Amino acid sequence: MTGAAEKGDGVTEEAKDLSRLRLGTAPDSWGVWFPSHPNQVPWNQFLDEAAAAGYKWIELGPYGYLPTDPAQLREELAGRDLRLSGGTVITGLQRGQEGLRQALDDCRASARLVAALGARHLVVIPEPYRAEDGTLTWSRDLTPDEWADFMRGLSTLSRSIAEEFDVRCRFHPHADTHVATGEAVERLLHDTPEETVSLCLDTGHVAYCGGDNAKLVQSYPSRIGYVHLKAVDPAVRRRVQEEDLPFAKAVALGVMVEPPHGEPAMPGLLSQLEGLGVDLFTIVEQDMFPCRPDAPLPIAMRTRRFLGSCGLGPVD
Repeated sequence: MTGAAEKGDGVTEEAKDLSRLRLGTAPDSWGVWFPSHPNQVPWNQFLDEAAAAGYKWIELGPYGYLPTDPAQLREELAGRDLRLSGGTVITGLQRGQEGLRQALDDCRASARLVAALGARHLVVIPEPYRAEDGTLTWSRDLTPDEWADFMRGLSTLSRSIAEEFDVRCRFHPHADTHVATGEAVERLLHDTPEETVSLCLDTGHVAYCGGDNAKLVQSYPSRIGYVHLKAVDPAVRRRVQEEDLPFAKAVALGVMVEPPHGEPAMPGLLSQLEGLGVDLFTIVEQDMFPCRPDAPLPIAMRTRRFLGSCGLGPVD
């Protein structure tokens, strides 16, 4: 996976060995946010094009988008020389016991499928406090009791899924949620046990919310358990902040861009992640909802080539 950087890709030095990092992609990079939606590409197109773009690992995406029968999914992946890295679930743990019960039900369904395919990661995303149109569905700030419920619920959920399925929950800070800023992420890490709760470091969401990816990796190396790779257009981000636009609107405006464009700069961050000395999935997850059905594949191919020029490639 080493070699000279490709001309024009924004990497001028000899590509580094990033052999501890496994490159993959996700349905999100094909504009998939829901189990089904008329504006999304069919699941077989996603699988075909992920393989055509040169990826070997994929995420499950929202439960129900890809086939949920383990035998069928295993066959579909094997026929395209693909493997599963993990799944994704949205949870409302600030809702107390009701939220925890629902989170356990939803995570168990995904974890059961993930484990059956040999994967060991489940990305846990907090539900947003506002809808796609900007309507508030929850207060922007949690009360102390709601925060405590959130932290207890996350610890319980992570421990339960690990014990039942040998699958690790990786908490994903996300825009328009109660754990979005760098300060909120650090507070969560302080208020949850290290042996139970770890992060899915989404480089795009951290940058979008004004956080510092490099600082999080440096300050909390043992809490980085999984990575989503994406980049943010700073000019669009400024408009979003000035107009207080919801995340869905920001995505429609193109706030998430393919590297090497946007922030953070990937080569240095990838080297820093490699320096952790542990095996990590680094999953390309460029928010693109909605998008034309012919848009994702060329972007996916360019992104894979660029990351390959950085030294990052599929690891079987």
